[in-house]
Amino acid sequence: MKRFALTGAAGYIAPRHMKAIKDTGNELIAALDPFESVGIIDSYFPESEFFTEPEAFEAYLEEAKARGGLDYVSIATPNYLHYPQMRMSLRLGADALCEKPLALHEAELDRLAELESQTGRRVWTVLQLRVHPALVALKEKLAGESDRKQVVLTYVTSRGKWYLKSWKGDVKKSGGLATNIGVHFFDMLAWLFGKVQHLEVHARDERLVAGHMELERADVSWFLAIDDRYVPSELRAQGQRTYRSITVDGEEIEFSGGFTDLHTEVYRRTLAGQGFGLEDTRTAIRVTERIRKLEVRHSDERHPFL
Repeated sequence: MKRFALTGAAGYIAPRHMKAIKDTGNELIAALDPFESVGIIDSYFPESEFFTEPEAFEAYLEEAKARGGLDYVSIATPNYLHYPQMRMSLRLGADALCEKPLALHEAELDRLAELESQTGRRVWTVLQLRVHPALVALKEKLAGESDRKQVVLTYVTSRGKWYLKSWKGDVKKSGGLATNIGVHFFDMLAWLFGKVQHLEVHARDERLVAGHMELERADVSWFLAIDDRYVPSELRAQGQRTYRSITVDGEEIEFSGGFTDLHTEVYRRTLAGQGFGLEDTRTAIRVTERIRKLEVRHSDERHPFL
């Protein structure tokens, strides 16, 4: 049994981490969140300690380390806290298992790699699309094909006015839309189709970002938005506020289902030493950082929604 701590216990994604810790037969000894709406902990680890102040949380973990050990810190906090909390984890003598994005800047990955060497501990991340059965099958299928693919990625996940008033609307804290809602898609595309050779941004504001990228084996038009005006009208008329589509050479890739246990599978792999580390996430971090900085340009290769 491994001993886990968790940051960001009141967040949307935290229950998936609690479930994964429990499903893999391990123990949550402490959780941290400035908000107290964390009753979900009782469904998994009612004996877990809970803290609202990071200083008290870290002090408890220092004592836990001295008593019986601390193996992992799972990090499910806002994006801008990932880097300092991973550093804290390694310095406490624990591996860090962090939600996406692992960092907002590629340079932070290099500093984490140095800290891994100094402490002997590891940084792991959650790239659950890489363990989705439908996408694993697609990767295997693509391995036997040599022709260049034409890919269109469209992801509209509508958000209310609260979104831009939260930390998610602050580029310095979230990294912007490409980072906050798109980083796992960019990782998936590079995992499936190879290294990024060229990247363009064709539109970018607080509610949408779109562009084009050339990978080793594919040309990709991509579009990410939090505005339900971009949900196709026939679906919007049915009350649908989210639209996700990925086509390869015009053929839709269906992977809407099968998400229930993906975090648990990532945990299993991580515990076996076969999880996803710093270098696995580098391409996606580099791409999203460049998307924030590239000049917006016009192009004939723009996404159909533009």
